[in-house]
Amino acid sequence: MPYLHQDSKPRLPAVPGAARPTTSSGKTYEELKQDCLRRGVLFEDPDFPACNSSLFFSEKPPVPFIWKRPGDIVKDPKFILGGATRTDICQGDLGDCWLLAAIASLTLNEKTLARVVPLDQNFGPDYAGIFHFQFWQHNEWLDVVIDDRLPTFKGRLVFLHSAEHNEFWSALLEKAYAKLNGSYEALKGGSTIEAMEDFTGGVGEMYEVKKAPDNFYEILEKALKRCSMVGCSIDTNSAAESEAKTPFGLIKGHAYSVTGIDEVSYRGRQVQLIRIRNPWGQVEWNGPWSDNSPEWHSVSLSEQKRLSQAALDDGEFWMKFEDFKVHFDKIEICNLTPDALEDSTAHKWEVTIHQGSWVRGSTAGGCRNFLDTFWTNPQIKLHLTEKDDGQDECTFIAALMQKDRRKLKKLGAEMLTIGYSIYESPGRDGHLGKDFFRYHPSKARSKTYINLREVSNRFKLPPGDYILVPTTFEPHKEADFCLRIFSEKKAITEDLDENVAIDLPEPPNPTPSPQETEEETQFRALFEQISGEDMEISAEELEYVLNAVLKKTKNIKFKNLSLISCRNIISLMDTSGNGKLEFNEFKVFWEKMKKWINIFLQFDFDKSGSMSSYELRSALKAAGYQLNNHLLQLIVLRYSDEQFQIEFDDFLNCLIRLENASRVFQALSVKNKEFINLNIGEFINLAMNI
Repeated sequence: MPYLHQDSKPRLPAVPGAARPTTSSGKTYEELKQDCLRRGVLFEDPDFPACNSSLFFSEKPPVPFIWKRPGDIVKDPKFILGGATRTDICQGDLGDCWLLAAIASLTLNEKTLARVVPLDQNFGPDYAGIFHFQFWQHNEWLDVVIDDRLPTFKGRLVFLHSAEHNEFWSALLEKAYAKLNGSYEALKGGSTIEAMEDFTGGVGEMYEVKKAPDNFYEILEKALKRCSMVGCSIDTNSAAESEAKTPFGLIKGHAYSVTGIDEVSYRGRQVQLIRIRNPWGQVEWNGPWSDNSPEWHSVSLSEQKRLSQAALDDGEFWMKFEDFKVHFDKIEICNLTPDALEDSTAHKWEVTIHQGSWVRGSTAGGCRNFLDTFWTNPQIKLHLTEKDDGQDECTFIAALMQKDRRKLKKLGAEMLTIGYSIYESPGRDGHLGKDFFRYHPSKARSKTYINLREVSNRFKLPPGDYILVPTTFEPHKEADFCLRIFSEKKAITEDLDENVAIDLPEPPNPTPSPQETEEETQFRALFEQISGEDMEISAEELEYVLNAVLKKTKNIKFKNLSLISCRNIISLMDTSGNGKLEFNEFKVFWEKMKKWINIFLQFDFDKSGSMSSYELRSALKAAGYQLNNHLLQLIVLRYSDEQFQIEFDDFLNCLIRLENASRVFQALSVKNKEFINLNIGEFINLAMNI
């Protein structure tokens, strides 16, 4: 799947209230609803139809599902019954516990819930079979419209459902999220923090419980007080352990929600407790402080009421915090704003967004292990100018997110392994080359390369300029990405993409005949032999001349030049317009040709007769062309082969096309002053696409 360059200039963070409609018709939820009410029909979503393709992409339903509206399932359907609570989330026959754990956390914050689940929806007099939900995606809030037809089997919902059989907000939310990602099947398997970020636009942080800091209890307490969403899980050692039940009633490889943290007075001392919820709505911890454990007999009824302790098989349970640290492995926290959890002061964070792409053959260079291509990755400059209050360093969070991988599952896409490195800037502008990374170690980097949608870490660095390099672990892996920089003080970021610039030498004047070199004398003899008295040759004759000369040149392993290349050469050099090349024109071109051959040989590192497309930026710069990522990607797509190699014939054609484009641009700029409004990069872009 082709990934073309995305403009990675800094962007402002999205405003939650300005959700963009996503319907193919371009109509808003309210427009579609009023249209249905006016026509007296129930809405049927053409973008997410009630058929198997909306359910699965790699298999058929195990049983025949029937799509039904809530009114066909129960007599008195309600959107929300008695408030949207975590007990409204019961998992069905879909492996999306990660999503359900996030929804359970969502219900703990009324303001956040109301943004994702607009509450002015119901099955009342203005019911039209249409509902909508809002999600954050890559710095943009989207309004997702659905109809209310839900998959059922034997009259019951197949997937997410509420404990109250006539309540449907949670089932409809799951459907909207499935539509956002292409199908219900696309929701199988994931990280709770992924959905948490889609519900909030917040930034996630992950902790390994066994390596957590000493103040971990206070970190979680502060996160929950600030309405951050918190999930937890137990690692598995093999696929066979997935959803295996431990002797204590916990499920391995399963996503849980953290819904509370508190202290309780027990036999004269304070005990730290944490409240966990299983999205299944059942199967609970059976150790100390579980629902029916004897510890509760020593706690007053008023304390039990304060903690909402109830011995119900609802999937929610308390456990001692020390036991939690023993039995659980990972905690995921999604901060609605990235307020520092290390202290008690809330900060207003500055946010900068960059959108970009890793494109095979040009900007998909892989991690530092692959030095030959690492330098070709996108590079973003970070200016840290102001120290934190009372500190000597600058705090920021770098969050790198790969885009749309879940939506692309049906095309075979998987989550890529991603991460980033941060280097101290050498103090010069422009894309940094291979030698810089060869001799300079990184100042900071993501904790690990991992196949999650987003990798984020918190850093403290001295004021100064830094270069952040976002990468996939292996080279040649394509994806679009979104990089978010959260900083406590104003931080300036800029993409180190090259400005398009042309620096070509003036064409040499052909030497007078008496001063001909031996090489020119040989060419003249060959010219006369082929061209005849007029000393002009056609494209076919030029092909013969050049290939004859190149075969005799040492250290060259090129394949023959093509007829197309020779026609392009004549197009570049023919001043008379007769479609042929005169000898003096050929002499000027041959000087160019020798320079281009030397450049090609310089970057043909293995002397194979072809050049890696990742070296194209440097090779073109040596020839006088400084191009940005977008133009490089276009050229690589056009001229490289499946192994990301560029033959000399293609390199030659590329240079001829660039020189023609730059000449035309200069001529038009002189003749038409209004033409200057189009810059050279835009013009070359047009020329390379013709």
